[in-house]
Amino acid sequence: MKKESAAAALVFFLLTALPAFSADKVVLKTQKDKVSYAIGCNIGNDFKQKSIDINPNALLQGITDALAGSPKSLTDKEMAEAMMALRQELQTRQRESAGKAAARNKKEGADFLAKNRLKEGVKVTPSGLQYRVITDGKGDTPKPSDTVTVHYRGTLIDGTEFDSSYKRNEPSTFPLSGVIPGWTEGLQLMRPGGTYELYLPSNLAYGERGAGETIGPEAVLIFTVKLISINK
Repeated sequence: MKKESAAAALVFFLLTALPAFSADKVVLKTQKDKVSYAIGCNIGNDFKQKSIDINPNALLQGITDALAGSPKSLTDKEMAEAMMALRQELQTRQRESAGKAAARNKKEGADFLAKNRLKEGVKVTPSGLQYRVITDGKGDTPKPSDTVTVHYRGTLIDGTEFDSSYKRNEPSTFPLSGVIPGWTEGLQLMRPGGTYELYLPSNLAYGERGAGETIGPEAVLIFTVKLISINK
């Protein structure tokens, strides 16, 4: 979002938030009212999710001074310092939250893998990759330099699905050298037509960085993969 757009959205939020600080609730009659309210809710929800604590009275005073062109209660430098402190606080919270999530995922993942390796049909490679053959295929196994076409479904250990080529009704094609290590290794065990379940320790998946909103740091991943073809 451009700086100007963000500023405009913030102004909309602040203006639509004002009635919430008064005793009367605004009546949404016009399209302008509804758009203003919707923008306010979206930005307000963002503040809430980030746990940004504001003082409604100070907020109202800032809006009043800005719109009226009145002298500001803080200098530009003081306001910049306040916003910098907020950014630093949010970054600290994010690091702490990520650290806690990583520790939790690491423990839960280790517990899961320790129990899973004992299940019937589950095999473990020297790297720690676990896999189970659902159906075996025929032909050659792919090499790291090959490109493969597969159908797959990926979940967390609690069953949360984060990706599925089946739901897109389209298989995926990619070079084995260009995917996460657990896939590169696991698919080299398979033959066309075969379906395996792969259990990836975090170091063979996305590690401490995670991926997107669903795959947290140090998450163990489960993939059900069908190797359709090897494309030389």
